[in-house]
Order: sequence, then C-alpha cells, then structure tokens
Amino acid sequence: MSFNLSPVISKFLILESKKAEMKKYWDDLDEATAAVVKEIGLDKFFQDPNTGLVYKTVTPTGRFVEYKTVGYVRTKKPDEKRGDLSVKEAEAAGFILPEKG
Repeated sequence: MSFNLSPVISKFLILESKKAEMKKYWDDLDEATAAVVKEIGLDKFFQDPNTGLVYKTVTPTGRFVEYKTVGYVRTKKPDEKRGDLSVKEAEAAGFILPEKG
C-alpha cells in the first residue's frame, strides 16, 4: 500500500514515533532533578563548569499541564533572549557568569 503524505503529516509521524523515547528522557530528567534536590535542597544553586549556566532548584509555579513537585530554572544560553533565572540573582548568589559576547 502506498501513501502520499504531506510534509506536515510526515513530520508529525516522525515526531510521534519518538514520543516514547522523549518521555523516557523527561522521566530520567525528572528523576535526576529530584536527586539533585535531595542532595542540595530546594532554592539552592549550582553551576555547570562547561557552559557557565547557573541552575537553581525550585518548586515549579504551575505553568505546565503536568504539575511537578521539584524543578529548576537556569540562566539564559547565549542564543536565548532570557532565562528563568536572572543573571542578577545568580551573581548575587556568588556565581561568575561568562562575559557577554
């Protein structure tokens, strides 16, 4: 049987076929986030030595359909307009962020 699928439907099918893999990724990230919170606590900071991004463990504010009990916010990446964690707050917590290019 041969189908002539539109690009939109083809893209959907490709993405949908990866849904289980992505769900596992998000589940793994949730598990890792919970482990970080267990290790350092809520409202605590840490920094990625490779990228300079600063993360803060938080209780999410409910912006998502699926409400989580733990989460994180981070400073922006160079190609982003803003991050959920302000540079000012990260610097006030004692972190040194990379120079803006």
